[in-house]
Amino acid sequence: MALAVDSAGYSGSHPAVRILVAGDSYTGKSSLIASAAAESFPGNVPRVLPPTRLPADFFPDGVPVILIDTPPGLENGGKLKDELQRADAVVLTYACDQPITLMRLSSVWLPELRRLEVVKVPVVVVGCKLDLRDERDQTSLEEIMSPIMQNFREIETCVECSAATMIQVPEAFYYAQKAVLHPTSPLFDQENQCLRDRCARSLRRIFVLCDHDMDGALNDSELNEFQVKCFNAPLQPAEIAVVKRVVHEKIPAGVNQLGLTLTGFLYLHALFIEKGRVETTWAVLRKFGYDNDLKLRDDYLPVPSTRAPDQSVELTNEAVEFLSGVFRLFDADDDGALKPAELDELFCTAPESPWQEAPYKDAAESTARGDITLNAFLSQWALMTSQDPQCSLANLIYIGYGGDPASALRITRRRFMDRKKQRTERNVFQCFVFGPKSAGKSSLLNSLLGRSLSKTNTTTGECYAANVVEQLRGSKKTLILREIPEDGVKDVLLTKEFLAACDVAVFVYDSSNEKSWKRSRELLLEVARRGEESCYAVPCLLIAAKDDLDPNPVAVQDSVKVSQKLGIEAPIPLSTKSSDHNNILRRIVSAAEHPHLSIPETETGRNCKQYQQLVNRSLIFISIGAAVTVVGLAAYRAYAASRSNSN
Repeated sequence: MALAVDSAGYSGSHPAVRILVAGDSYTGKSSLIASAAAESFPGNVPRVLPPTRLPADFFPDGVPVILIDTPPGLENGGKLKDELQRADAVVLTYACDQPITLMRLSSVWLPELRRLEVVKVPVVVVGCKLDLRDERDQTSLEEIMSPIMQNFREIETCVECSAATMIQVPEAFYYAQKAVLHPTSPLFDQENQCLRDRCARSLRRIFVLCDHDMDGALNDSELNEFQVKCFNAPLQPAEIAVVKRVVHEKIPAGVNQLGLTLTGFLYLHALFIEKGRVETTWAVLRKFGYDNDLKLRDDYLPVPSTRAPDQSVELTNEAVEFLSGVFRLFDADDDGALKPAELDELFCTAPESPWQEAPYKDAAESTARGDITLNAFLSQWALMTSQDPQCSLANLIYIGYGGDPASALRITRRRFMDRKKQRTERNVFQCFVFGPKSAGKSSLLNSLLGRSLSKTNTTTGECYAANVVEQLRGSKKTLILREIPEDGVKDVLLTKEFLAACDVAVFVYDSSNEKSWKRSRELLLEVARRGEESCYAVPCLLIAAKDDLDPNPVAVQDSVKVSQKLGIEAPIPLSTKSSDHNNILRRIVSAAEHPHLSIPETETGRNCKQYQQLVNRSLIFISIGAAVTVVGLAAYRAYAASRSNSN
């Protein structure tokens, strides 16, 4: 597309492009900068120029350029490194009349740039003093630079110029600016000569959005609408015919009787990039909201930024209905579960599948074949929404959510209000799982995911599990279990707002091990105290794991006493042999649904509460006494006034 458009322009935001000019002495660095700024060759050029600014209207993209000259050679390595770290691009010069300076690019300068770890910025190689080259040298630029560019992939392009005759002087810096504003690397794999995976996924989403009749091809009307949206200029019928012919000649599958296929659409963009028109593809991507990392820009993701620490984010009913529909659409064999291949296909228009890494990997229930049910699918979305609302919203849009993005998420009521009203409106509960090592925390998480408790392995890091829990009265809630490693408790509790995200905390211990119980008790008291201090107190439950083993008498007796003293429920038994794990999960959900109950009260907290009640009663008595005094004084004055009037 856009074959009728000469320049796509730049639609992003960049304050200025900072270009560092480096190279051997007497290769023409300063003359190149001075000629570009003056648009003519100046007579006398200083050895090193101060920073030179090219105005925003100097190049078509409308972004100013700052050119940084460097001292001769590499002697001042510290200053060079500082400037390189601030640069957006590097122009590396050699002199066309001095072949040794060209050889030193690959033997000295490019290795030095790599040593200074600046290969992430694009490099443009510029041959200066073209007018002084030996006329007998007929070697082409491509022949010279091809082996160097093979070894140093950071080189975007190369050009030869003459400051004295003003041949291709502006182009030298235009290519550098272009490499920054329209980088090739995120889009195209030069080594394999193909679109990068994330670029192809982004273009596939754009294709799907433009394929309004969903027939798998862009017809002439859809092609024209795409062209107008991206470039503000329509395509004439003859131009559309040329596009199709070009594609069909190279890729027959790129065009069918219905129009341009996805294969053809991707081929066109690869062709643009190969021909040096990478700005065309970037114009398309930016028009559809993508940033330089090929992810949706923040302005496309209206996630509420102001919310209290004890408020959470959930999907709205509208978003859940959309996801349920998407699940059914991609469940090709209609077996009520998505196979890994079907799930990959569902996320093929996202930058990558969001559930391949922690904390989402293995956090949902799956079958022996790795398939996930609708409940597991929705639970994964609930987990992602609670942990990273922006990521969740972005992926909703990637897979085709067409409603108002602001209507996909909702902010829950503050938990202290839930406690005050003695009920909650939340549909997703997050439970923190505390306990010593080998106590059975992982068993609890596995029970939520329907996995065997007897095959549980000990984990050392944070793990998550999410699934739907059906209550006895028929309501369904999503429960997220977050395992807190024992050795990380002290650090996380130093954060005042850590418990704000917790709806209920459970403390797991090995009921056959007195030491395990004592450590769990310590953790319970520590969390209870922290909750009282931070005003983020949460319901707490004790879980006596490994109940099928011989119970430890001290653990049994002391756990009951502690629960009674703190005012929470008696310990709940958990056994690998028990078949009714749902009972434990329901009780966890029930505790979260009643946020005013099961909150432990320590001796310190009880004393503070009694003191506050005493203060409040004293204030009430003082207020009543003051009110009586005021009323009595008013009555006396009225009486005195009436006596005075009667006399």
